[in-house]
Parts: sequence; structure tokens; C-alpha cells
Amino acid sequence: MTAPSLKKDIAKAFLFAALSLFVVPLGTFLFTEHAQSVRDVEYTAALLDSVDRDPGIADEEKRTAREFFATNPPSATCDDESGRLSEYRTAVCDRYSELWQYHLADKVAKWSLIGGVLVLLAITGIGALAFLNNQAQYVSFVVGWNLLRVTSALQVLTQGSLLVWLSFWVTAFFTQSYYVKLIVIVAVFAGIAVLHAIFGIFKRSPPGAPLAGSLVTEKDAPNLWAHLRRCAGHLDTAPPNHVVAGIDANFFVTEAPLAVREQTLTGRSLYISLPLLRVLDRSEADAVLIHELAHLRGGDTASSARLGPKLVDFDHYLALMHQGGATIVIFHVMYLYRLIFELARQRDSRQREFLADRIASKVISAPAIVRSLIKIAAYSNYRGDVERQLFEQDSRHDNELGIAGRVAAGLAPYATSSHFVDSMRTANVPHPFDSHPPLIERMRNVGHEVTEFEYGSIVTSAPSNTWVSDIQTAETIESELWGAYEKHFAAAHETSLAYRYLPSTDAERAIVLRFFPAVTFALRGDARIEVSYEGLRLPESEEVLSFDDIANFEYENGMGADVLTIKLTEKGMLGAKSKKVRLKGISDQREQFKEALGRYWHRHKTARQ
Repeated sequence: MTAPSLKKDIAKAFLFAALSLFVVPLGTFLFTEHAQSVRDVEYTAALLDSVDRDPGIADEEKRTAREFFATNPPSATCDDESGRLSEYRTAVCDRYSELWQYHLADKVAKWSLIGGVLVLLAITGIGALAFLNNQAQYVSFVVGWNLLRVTSALQVLTQGSLLVWLSFWVTAFFTQSYYVKLIVIVAVFAGIAVLHAIFGIFKRSPPGAPLAGSLVTEKDAPNLWAHLRRCAGHLDTAPPNHVVAGIDANFFVTEAPLAVREQTLTGRSLYISLPLLRVLDRSEADAVLIHELAHLRGGDTASSARLGPKLVDFDHYLALMHQGGATIVIFHVMYLYRLIFELARQRDSRQREFLADRIASKVISAPAIVRSLIKIAAYSNYRGDVERQLFEQDSRHDNELGIAGRVAAGLAPYATSSHFVDSMRTANVPHPFDSHPPLIERMRNVGHEVTEFEYGSIVTSAPSNTWVSDIQTAETIESELWGAYEKHFAAAHETSLAYRYLPSTDAERAIVLRFFPAVTFALRGDARIEVSYEGLRLPESEEVLSFDDIANFEYENGMGADVLTIKLTEKGMLGAKSKKVRLKGISDQREQFKEALGRYWHRHKTARQ
């Protein structure tokens, strides 16, 4: 996500956050102000009528009473704790009375509005703190995360309570009746939201996926390890504790725990890409290695290691709030802060990348770091094109994919193709943790710009000597990792085909049936309903109702029997036809049936698109 698009998203998120914070309390405030005003008029009129009808009250006393009620409307007594008005307050605003409830809800709504303003100000202020430096960024996030967890939970609790109260009093005030079903629905809805918000705070984030790579020990690559120590010494920083080799198209360093195979690496870890090392000569690779070690020296990785787990927890909680129905109130508020923080992180990331590039240009050379950036961007772009074309194929990959060989053989022709320059104009160098600046900006930063028409000759220049030759286990690692990667790729592609096919051959039908076999649900008696990739076989019917003949579904839980309303594409005299199917005895399988129907319907819509 780029900075300009982030700024647009922040503006939109601010609007949604404001709506989330203010709509319910503002609606409550407007209702209670109106209700109090109406009741003040009604109560005052009733009191004055009572005074006027009382023959025992003199005219002077009646005039005094009128003046008193004019200056002391009934709702004003709710906050008056003086003994002077105690009898009057008891008559019109006794505890738990209608006017007392209006007044209390009015105060809660006002404080909720004030709280919403304070939350927005706090988000803006704490978010601005993240723009100062790494340490301030960490403090900003810790304070923001803890503050938002508490305030957001309070907001959903307060707004949920107001909604439940409104579900009774709005109808009671305007129609002099109330609807128990409405109150129960709103109460359940609000209660679930509160529980979801609170439990989400304590729910642990799922563990991260292990990194696809293999350790390279000093025994495996003694010269490389010695070289890394010399480079680290030159930068006056400690060398990495671990070197991990893989086939992803990037290099990175981290001080966060790293899961590799069956062990967790702690300390400083350097990830190196074997496919990229094969296209970089030693000076170009050295520029990349110096760049990564510069992040270690600058404390970037230590900061990321501290902040990373907290970001994961925040994003996990954010996802839960987005999925929680009524907790969307919390989501918009927290999402606003997350976007502001992300803008600060991207700004900081750009500065760190520029600094690391400048260090690499001074230690090795500016041309070396620029050539490495061009080669890495070109390799990444082309590999993405190769994999995308393979994934878009409409037939199953039964043979070895050979992605590594395809990329190696096609990279030079790609670099001399007519569309190569266009693809490189907006190229970024891939990186798993940071948002990197565009290639052209990185060249300007080190003071060595290469014209776009020179990119092709740089990419096609074969390196005479690479660091891969010093890694004794390189071929074994690549062979194993590419094998696992292609197996996973082929499986994902086959799953995609199962969603894409409208099968016309036995082979295509077999793939669809592998992922979408017919599922039968037993109903009361001998009745059944079947869901298949073709459509529905309804109870007491031998024919399949094709998904092509269905426009949509509605499912209603019932006490005696659930009802599935099928809206058909066929038109009748009064519009689209529909069919109601009573599913007697499905209550024990209700969720499984809904899940299957939704998944198979989604597959059909995907295939038709």
C-alpha cells in the first residue's frame, strides 16, 4: 500500500470511525432531548391543571406556581440534589421513572460523545508520536494498543446498552407500546458484541508459519561466514548468529524468533536467496549483504523484533472485530489508528532503506548496489509472471513444473523484450517486512542513476563468480525447497481448478468432485436433501435443481422445521418465482448444511464468472 493511497484510506477510515463513535450516542442524545422536552410540556401542563382545579389554592399562589414551573421544568429537577425541590423531584423524576431514565440516558450519551472526541484526539496524537523515531514508534504502538483495547471495549459496552434501552423506549414513546422480540434481538446482538470484544483481547494469535529455508552452518560455507564477519566488523556491528538459505526472491535480516523446519532460531538471522545469488556477481551480492547488515547496525531489526509480535496481536484482534458483527464499531476506530501507524512505519522504512543503500554504496560501490537492485527487481517480476501464467492454466499440472528452470532460461529473453522496460518503471525490490521505495528513487538516493534502456544489459550480464559456489549444500537445499514449493503450487492450482471448472470432460469432473463431492443430509422420516456442484436435489424429488436456475437463497431457523426459500431465476406473473422447502429434522446438521450450501454456491458463482 503506497503512501498516497494510505492517506486516502486514512481520510475514509476517519469518517467511518467518527460515524462508529457518534451515531448511536448522538441518536440517543437527540431522542432524549426531544422526549424530555415533550414530557416537560406534558407534566407541566398536568401540574398547572391540577393547581388550577384546586379551589383551596389562592390566585396569588397559582401565579407563583406558574412562575415556579416556568423556571423549573420537570427534567431540570433530575440533577437538583437540594432539599428545596425534593418533593417536586420525587413527583416528576423519581429513580427509575420515565423522565429519570431519559435524563440518565441523555447524560450517558453526552459523555459518550465527549469520549468519542477524546478517542479521536488520542488516536491523532499517539499516531503523530510514531513519526518521530523508532523508540517513539514503539511507545506509540504500546500506548495506542492498550488505550484502544480499553476504550473500544467501553464504547461497545456503552453503545450496546444505549441500543437496548432505545429498543424499548423509542417505540414506547412514539407508539405507546413496545416489542419484546425487538428488545431481545438487540440485547442478544449487543451482548454477543461485548463478549466478542472482551474475549478477543485475551485470545492468543495463531503461531506464524515456519520459514521455508534451511540453515547454512559455518561448516557448509566457511568462506561465506568469514566474509560476513569481516563485513560486520567493517560496519562495527555483531555478525548474524544464523544464516538461512531459501528460494524466495529476497534477502532480509531479523532479530525476531524465526521458525525454520523444526527449530526456532533466536538472535540475529540473515536470510539469503539462492536463486538471486546465482544472478548476482560477488560485488553485487556484497552490496546486498552490507545493506542487510546495516539494518542490524542501525537497530532496525531489534526494533522490529520488539514491535512485530505486538503488531501481529493487534492485526489479529482487528480481524476478529471485523468479523464480529456489532464489533464493527471497534474495528473502524482501531483501523484508523492502524492506518496512521502504518503510514509512520512506511515513512520510517523508506528512510532506513535509503540509509542502508547509502552505506552499501560507500562500502562496496554505488554501481554495485544499483545493479543488484535492478537484477533482483527483474528476477522477482519475471518469476511472478511465470508463476502467474502457470496458475492461470486451465489444465492440471501432472508433470514437474520446473519453475526454477523456466525462470533461469527465460530471464534473459524477458530482459530484452519490448515490455521489460515498462514493467521495471514501477518495480520495487521485494522484502517481507518493510515497504521499499521504488527503484528509481533508490538509485537517486545513492547518486548513481542508470537509464532504463541499460536495465536489459545489466540483467543479461552473467556473473563470473557467485557466492553460491561457496555454499556446499546449495544444490541440495534448492532441490528440496523447489520440490516442496512446486508440490504446494500444484495443489493450490488444482484447488483453483475445482472452483473454476464447469466440467465438460470426465477429467474435469473428477477434479471438481474431489473437492466438491455430493453431500446428503438426512431429514425426518426417509426424506433427504442433497447438495452437489450441480445444484440441489430437494426432498421427494429425483431431479437436481440446477444452480443456474437459482438466483439466491434465504434460510430461516424454525422451531418445527427450518425453511429454505429458493429464489428462482424464472419469472412469474408477480415477478421472480420462489420455492419454499421445509427441512424437518435438520436442526442437528443445520450449520453443516449452511456451510455446504454456501461453499457449493460460491463455487458455482466463481465458475460462472
